[in-house]
Amino acid sequence: MSRFVVCGEALIDLVESDKASSDSFSSTWLALSAGGPMNSAVALGKLGCDTHFLGRISRDAFGRQLRQHILEANVELDLATESSQATSIAVVSLNEQGVASYTFHFNDTANFGWQIDDLPELESDDWLHIASLSCIVSPGAEVLLDWMRDVRAGVSYDINVRPTVITDPDAYWSKVQPWFHVVGRRQGIVKASDEDIEFLAKAKASGGEKTGSDLVELAALWVEQYGLGLAVITLGPGGAVAVEPGGNITRVTGFPTKVVDTVGAGDTFMAGFLDGYVQRLGLEASLERGTAAASIVCSRRGPQPPTSAEVDDLIAERA
Repeated sequence: MSRFVVCGEALIDLVESDKASSDSFSSTWLALSAGGPMNSAVALGKLGCDTHFLGRISRDAFGRQLRQHILEANVELDLATESSQATSIAVVSLNEQGVASYTFHFNDTANFGWQIDDLPELESDDWLHIASLSCIVSPGAEVLLDWMRDVRAGVSYDINVRPTVITDPDAYWSKVQPWFHVVGRRQGIVKASDEDIEFLAKAKASGGEKTGSDLVELAALWVEQYGLGLAVITLGPGGAVAVEPGGNITRVTGFPTKVVDTVGAGDTFMAGFLDGYVQRLGLEASLERGTAAASIVCSRRGPQPPTSAEVDDLIAERA
């Protein structure tokens, strides 16, 4: 394999500071470099992988911050497009357990203005990871989907459901289902959290009604129906599970951690998993690598992924 190419959005998470002012006239917020696909690219770079971010980055001040953050993680920007549109913003709310929810502000922002000329021809030994909002927000999502139909690389797709963007499960499923078809064409990987699948299972056409509340059973249905090479489900502190064609199931438990917040947990999991999977470490070892990486990022404020040595050390402690 020559390189990872990670495609999708890079944005700014606004998170209220611990040192927030008591003055009702003003408040203090941290502007964190974020965006699910960018988080995965940065995490892969921190793990020492040859990683290239395929995104549209604004020329504004936030765009300059994102560019620097990506480069400092040893991720290449040779495939990225510079845009005169503004950077997308996500306002983050954390509950008492540190679990994040998001309100997005991205009309006419850089992330979603894809043109076909922005998109490269990938090699068969590349690995393309594509994810999240870029796959559902028009007009860019349709451009990416058309491009994906001819991609020859290995592929993985993280659904990363954002119900505040599309609140209706049926409407969301209508955006996600075409990606299942193009990923299945390459016998690729679909990754989802348990919450993603619970949301999509409410859609009438998703197959959820056929399998009740068993999320793994629904994922297995997707594998067979769309010809996926693998479905990977993250279960929060419960670890992760993978479903192969034919129904073989592999599970790993999570690593205990003191959660600061869950921002970037799924994105970091996917980087850790792909780092192992593409190196052919085996399915169980790859899932374990993903859950270890996610555990570490949950112990930190915001999406600050671990190095390969940190992941190795945590796995070794449990062994």
